[in-house]
Amino acid sequence: MDSVDIEVLKSAQAWMAEGHRVTLATVVRTWGSAPRPIGALLVVRDDGLVSGSVSGGCVEDDLIEKVKLQDLAKDKPAVATYGVTNEEATRWGLPCGGTLQLVLEPLNKDSGVAQLLETIGRQQLVTRRLDMETGKVAMTPGRGTDMLEFDGKTLLTVHGPRWRLILIGAAQLTRYLAEMARMLDYQVIVIDPREEYYKGWDLAGVDVNRGMPDDVIAALNLDGHSAVVALTHDPKLDDLALMEALKSAAFYVGAIGSKKNNEARRKRLTEFDLSEGEIARLHGPVGLYLGSKTPPEIALAIMAEMTAVRYGVPNVDWASKPQPRFDASACEVDDAPAAAPTLEPRGA
Repeated sequence: MDSVDIEVLKSAQAWMAEGHRVTLATVVRTWGSAPRPIGALLVVRDDGLVSGSVSGGCVEDDLIEKVKLQDLAKDKPAVATYGVTNEEATRWGLPCGGTLQLVLEPLNKDSGVAQLLETIGRQQLVTRRLDMETGKVAMTPGRGTDMLEFDGKTLLTVHGPRWRLILIGAAQLTRYLAEMARMLDYQVIVIDPREEYYKGWDLAGVDVNRGMPDDVIAALNLDGHSAVVALTHDPKLDDLALMEALKSAAFYVGAIGSKKNNEARRKRLTEFDLSEGEIARLHGPVGLYLGSKTPPEIALAIMAEMTAVRYGVPNVDWASKPQPRFDASACEVDDAPAAAPTLEPRGA
């Protein structure tokens, strides 16, 4: 679940504890272009204060006014649709004739917001079922295949981490990568059997598994919502873990290290029961080339590449480090200083 939407639920819980009337809006359908995805959340307080977004500012003002006046969802859930016609889409500022459908739900002590936040806090997936007629809520453990569903009578929403990121090694870079990943809807699992590393780990909400990485990864049964990044620089830990990850359905498998080290790693992987195609799945050096130097910058580069792969963006190496365009073997040695090669971005 997007960290922004978790903050929305936390705001709702805090406002209800203060005695405010709170209305939750959920995006359930979009047509054409839409600024926010299905499942995005917004809460409106009775005095007009809001948290979250359902349209990037296009329809929020109208929603706030209607909620304040109790014109919508006063006693039970209701549906609101914006931008049915191109004229209305233009009026609300929705792009390209987009249409947005929302479910508005008046929250109360029986809405289960506190329970929902507690479950999400344990890094567990949960489904929440809302009866549109009665406003009653029921929650059950979620599955990775669950999706938002709305048939006019019942709204089923899915909350909690939708993706998994397994990090091999508990060093400094891992900390930044874990923090960024959690903001991007990942359940983070860190694996490191080395005592000197797991003893110093103190990132709240992310524990270190002390098992051998290849055994843990094999037991996790990785699916298409899983990613693995090896960060130890130790072949004894990284290589066996990568072997298991590359044979799995994980959508992304990467390893830190220079181009030379990763070429050596690929050669070592040929000694295992891996096909050329499986080895070719390895992203190494890991991450987009952004000129990153510090651990937070390197973590950003890794998450950028993972995000591109996750959404099926082709040619994610568009920012690969440019190479000098000259033939070193053709250079003549003389007393004059050699001119610096011209570096041009790929595709220039």
